[in-house]
Amino acid sequence: PTPSRTRPTPSRPQNRNSQDQNSLNRAMKQILALLTLASAATLFAQEATMDDKSAAAELAKKLSNPVASLISVPMQNNWDFGIGAANAMRYTANVQPVIPFSLSEDWNIITRTIVPIIYAEGTTVGASSKCGLGDINQSFFFSPKAPSAGGWIWGAGPVFLYPTATDDALGSEKFGLGPTAVLLKQENGWTYGLLANHLWSVAGPASRADVNAMFLQPFVSYT
Repeated sequence: PTPSRTRPTPSRPQNRNSQDQNSLNRAMKQILALLTLASAATLFAQEATMDDKSAAAELAKKLSNPVASLISVPMQNNWDFGIGAANAMRYTANVQPVIPFSLSEDWNIITRTIVPIIYAEGTTVGASSKCGLGDINQSFFFSPKAPSAGGWIWGAGPVFLYPTATDDALGSEKFGLGPTAVLLKQENGWTYGLLANHLWSVAGPASRADVNAMFLQPFVSYT
């Protein structure tokens, strides 16, 4: 009799299935890696956005604080109308640099200088207009670096008036001094407080009027 031959079952389909499974596993790992990187990038972008918003909010908070440890140069524009017999107008641009200095671990000194640039029409009929620098006002606030237990921020010190006007009509020609103080609180996005000073002239021409002036400025802002 002719011996029977049994053909072995080919194993190629099994090898192919194994290769397909390995390829699928590698693809899944690559997809998971890409998803992980994308999630990390999204989280990083969200954290960066939150950091930017926090930094902007903190900067706005400091700008609202007259005695913050921050160099700033605010500008203020003032118009006065109906002055004198000529119904004159006076425009004043106040350049107000604020510069802090650290005295110790607990205290700052903050200088607040007001430099007025003035355009003033003549207050009598036929009088000429004047333009130039007015009298400079400079305050020195000694302020603790940390708020009080109740959250209040304060500063106090001397204020000086310098006779720097470039024209007699734009200044007092008097040197003056006095006390100044600021008190404020910042909570829930609000900043509110009061800035005050009082000036008395102590030197200058006797022909010019003495200076005896109080300044009160309440303020409130929301950031």
